[in-house]
This record gives sequence, C-alpha cells and structure tokens, in this order.
Amino acid sequence: MSTENLPQSPEQPSRKPRVAVVFGGRSSEHGISVVTAGAVLAAIDRTKYDVLPIGITTDGRWALTADEPERMAITDRRTPSVEELAESSEGGVVLPVDPASREVVYTEPGSVPKALGEVDVVFPVLHGPYGEDGTLQGLLELSGVPYVGSGVLASAVGQDKEYMKRVFTSFGLRVGPYVVIRPREWAQDESAARKRIVEFAGEHGWPLFVKPARAGSSIGITKVDDLSGLDEAIAEAQRHDPKILVEAALRGREIECGVLEFEDGPRASVPAEIPPPDAHAYYDFEAKYIDSTPGVVPAPLTEEQTAEVRGLAVEAFEAASCEGLVRADFFLTEDGEFVINEINTMPGFTPISMYPKMWQESGIAYPELVDRLVQAALRRSTGLR
Repeated sequence: MSTENLPQSPEQPSRKPRVAVVFGGRSSEHGISVVTAGAVLAAIDRTKYDVLPIGITTDGRWALTADEPERMAITDRRTPSVEELAESSEGGVVLPVDPASREVVYTEPGSVPKALGEVDVVFPVLHGPYGEDGTLQGLLELSGVPYVGSGVLASAVGQDKEYMKRVFTSFGLRVGPYVVIRPREWAQDESAARKRIVEFAGEHGWPLFVKPARAGSSIGITKVDDLSGLDEAIAEAQRHDPKILVEAALRGREIECGVLEFEDGPRASVPAEIPPPDAHAYYDFEAKYIDSTPGVVPAPLTEEQTAEVRGLAVEAFEAASCEGLVRADFFLTEDGEFVINEINTMPGFTPISMYPKMWQESGIAYPELVDRLVQAALRRSTGLR
C-alpha cells in the first residue's frame, strides 16, 4: 500500500544539545572552580545549547544551583562557593548510572524525585582532587555521558606531579630536579624523610619549592629559602595532600602555552610569559587570581623559541594522552633550554586566566573557545578510544 497520499506527521524540531556545567567540588580549589563556571555560563551560546548548572559542595553534595553567572565572581578578595548558590541546602542531583539513559534526577528529602531531562555533555570545570584527577571522568565513563577534557588516565597523570614528570621523562621531555615524600615514608620516619630533603638541597641549592603533589592553583606551595622554613612548608603542603613534592628552583623565565584539540588534532596557541610579580615571592594563588598579575601575551621570544615551545606543548599533550585542552607550563632556563614544569588538564578558565588569553591572541575568542571544547566532547564517545 502506498503511503504517498497519507497525511504526514510534522517533523519534530531537534532539541538543542544539553550541557551540564559541573563545578565547585571538595578540593581547596573550590572557589576558583566556581569563578570558572561563572565565566563559562556567561559565555556559552544559549541559542545553541541548553545549560544545566550543577555545583558540588565542599562536602561532596551535588546541588542544583542558580544560573546566575554574576554571582560567581571574586568580590572583596573572596571567592564564591556552591553553598551560596545552591537552590536547596538538602536537595541533590543524581547522574544516571545506566549508559542507556542520560536522564538527570533531582531529589529532596520527603519529595518525589524530579526528572531534569537528559544531558548530552558535561563540562566539568573542577580543579584539583575529586574532579580534575580522573575521579569525575571515571564516573562519567560509567554513566556513558561525554565530557569536556581529558579522560581518566590523562586526568590522573595531569594531577599527580610525580607521575606527570615520570611520563614526560619517559618521552624525552626535560624536567627539573625533584624529590617526592610519600605519606607512609613520612609517617614511619619523619627525620629520615626530612634528611632526604636536606640532602636534596645540599645537591641543588636553596631555595626549594615545597608543594602538594596533587593540587593546583599554586595552593599550598611555599618557597623555602633555608632550613629554618622547611618544617612549616612541609606542614602547609600536607594540609592539602599527604604526598609532597620538593623541587629545586630553576633560574629562568616562566613561559606558558595553551593546547586545544581541533578536528585534525591538537594545536598550540601563541605562548605567554609570566613576569615575576612585584608584590609576591613567586606566581602564587593571590598573584594569579586576587591581584591578577598580568602575563605578557605573546611572550617576547624569538621565532625559533616560539616554535620550539609550541611543539613541546603539543608533545606533552600527546605524551599524557590528553584530550580537549591543556595548559603547559615551562621554564626557559638561562642556558636557553625549555624545561617543562607541569600541565593542567583543566587550567584556570576565567576570562583573566592565561589559557583563554593565549587563545584570544591566537584568534579564538572566549565564547568560541567554550564552543570548540563542547563540540570536541560531542564528537567523542565514552569508553576505550
């Protein structure tokens, strides 16, 4: 029987992809994550995407939050929190655990669970442990929900500075001298662990940088000029991570480079230089986010140096099996060699952050950068790839 003359159902308009922006989290970088989320929410194209903001409180509750980017800014030198933005002090958002469904559900005590609709992609703007380190990525893999940024392995490697350096070394990238003190080593014999650091200083000289091995945004880092400041620096690093990393100071210029995944593979931005901040001993948290110490974009390098650092940034991206985006940080030493310090798989992403600034100078404005990251995530499937 022909269906040619039968009435046809009108085509249903295809819905816009739904992006869940997940932010906050349990790490000490909670506040900067909220600031980043505000910038993403303000920039994402609402004619192209539906948006669902989901905040994770400092105690780990997933909360439905107000979609009000203007409330997610640093004010009076203070970062915002998810607790201030949550629509309820008890309600929780639950992601699907069945890869066949992408339905997000909201629950409150004593109320019937409420379906919030399907999510097509998650934009996780969490920094530090319990979000940037592969834990959230593993949850999303189990749920079958695509997400912006690197997968489980690359996220974990990018968070743990020890193993990041081991990976880079295995791929022939030059790293600076360092020593690691693990929790068990410190618990069993503090004096022996401290002696290892002192011997390291004897070999490489003071100052040293003592830092949490698995933290970011320069939180918990202390520049130690001599033995008298060592114990306090260790205690400060251990407040954020029981595993600490001690690095020798490298004399040279701080150079950063952004990497972005395009359809044909990763490309590097123009590099930037971070000049020594006048009011700070080094480029610490306050210099980065509170006082907004400006970087120089593009970095005043020779054409050869620019090409070299861009190539090294892509090499680092590939070495750690990264996806989506990375900011690669280098030292240009006094002997003219680039030494990679670290990568960030979810770098600071506020409009004043260096990653967006480098891409702005490279011809990609902030809203387009957000769109490219979402599109890259939508192109990828979860699972082995």
